[in-house]
Amino acid sequence: MRKINSLGVAAAILALASTSLTSVALAEDVAVTGGTAFTKGGSGKVENATILMSDGVIVSVTAGGDVPSGYRTVDAKGKWVTVGFMASGSTLGLGEVGSWADNNDSRTGAKYKDTIGLDVAYSFNPRNTVIANTRIEGVTRAVTQFSGTSDNWRGSGAVIQLAGSDVADMIVHNKGFIRLSVDEGAARGNGGSRSAMWADIYKKLDAAKPKDEDEDDKSEDKSEGKDGEKADSKDDKKADKKKPKKKSEGDKMLDALFAGTVTLQVSVHRASDIQQVIAMQKKYGFKVMLTGAREAWMVADELAAAGIAVLLNPLDNLPSRFDMLASTGQNAERLQAAGVKIAFLPPDTYQTRLVVQNAGNAVAMGLSWEAAIDALTINPAEIFGVSDHYGTMAAGMTADIVVWDGDPLEVMTSPDAVFIGGEQIELVSRQTLLRDRYKEIPRAPGFKK
Repeated sequence: MRKINSLGVAAAILALASTSLTSVALAEDVAVTGGTAFTKGGSGKVENATILMSDGVIVSVTAGGDVPSGYRTVDAKGKWVTVGFMASGSTLGLGEVGSWADNNDSRTGAKYKDTIGLDVAYSFNPRNTVIANTRIEGVTRAVTQFSGTSDNWRGSGAVIQLAGSDVADMIVHNKGFIRLSVDEGAARGNGGSRSAMWADIYKKLDAAKPKDEDEDDKSEDKSEGKDGEKADSKDDKKADKKKPKKKSEGDKMLDALFAGTVTLQVSVHRASDIQQVIAMQKKYGFKVMLTGAREAWMVADELAAAGIAVLLNPLDNLPSRFDMLASTGQNAERLQAAGVKIAFLPPDTYQTRLVVQNAGNAVAMGLSWEAAIDALTINPAEIFGVSDHYGTMAAGMTADIVVWDGDPLEVMTSPDAVFIGGEQIELVSRQTLLRDRYKEIPRAPGFKK
């Protein structure tokens, strides 16, 4: 029996991966014509739409509009056209295989302490093979973030577009949120109980909270003598000589959180834990979003009143821990009905493309079709701060456009054409190349089925 050349196999796989990740056409002037376009999430329906794209942005969307000279036409007659979809949580670009620790940059070791300051840009690989698998299914944007650290602070995350070969080009919004886990597992690993965990969280936030003017005035009053002049003590002289402490990246992120330029993303499930998060937001006043949130439907009205968005997987309908006992397939529908802004998570990073099927399942369990499309487009764009250029199909917006051969939320529907930043993506990935390569396997002479 002939031995397999492992180096040859590895080289072949690398070649396939390289091919799948460079299949991007240059941006050009393109007109997508004749399709049914949904310009604002699941609404803004335009029949027989003419969508003009030039220099990476949308020029116009009109019903039956003319195509200017020089534009290449993509016929979408009888097809559905949407903005490219967005997955609101993953570790895309941070590892090829989750079970192989040496290639997985989504987790840190126990020795690293400034976990709040972690930046995914240093680990992100634009040529990660899972990216191509994802974008050919109509997902053109995703959130990438760390999955685990030495404590319950999980660094910052980024919004990425799924085309390009350069980190700077693909990361479109970096360090827009800080991650914090307060679920059952986080409590066990950080203090041993929720009481100890929350005490540590409040201690850190209190230390980072900016002092108001009254506190500064009181501090100055204590340092003054009876005649109003500052006491000239040895301690004061030593303090004057000391240089201001250099802030860590984590300190800077907490400053941004209190300044309102960064959002706190909290991984949480139990309803009472969610109420603790709402109380924290009320105490400090910064922006908060939830992720996971299996029991969020139980406190939907409170979340709506607090303006807290929820990222969820609609198929998380069975509990796997005690803080998820009230899991239900109606979580998305009940939250949306209460006025909570929702966006969808995929089942896992290596199946990020299935976030579209998750949305379809949410519709099957009661959510409206329009709300499901919103949760894949305009909602995550607003939640993650990129709605100025992505999320709707309008003049001046980035040309992330997908032409579907039917209802995009039906499991048998596939994209016919995918544009990211006005560039048409070849619908090729490592998976499709391997499929085509081995679809017809040569048989030995005399082989019989």
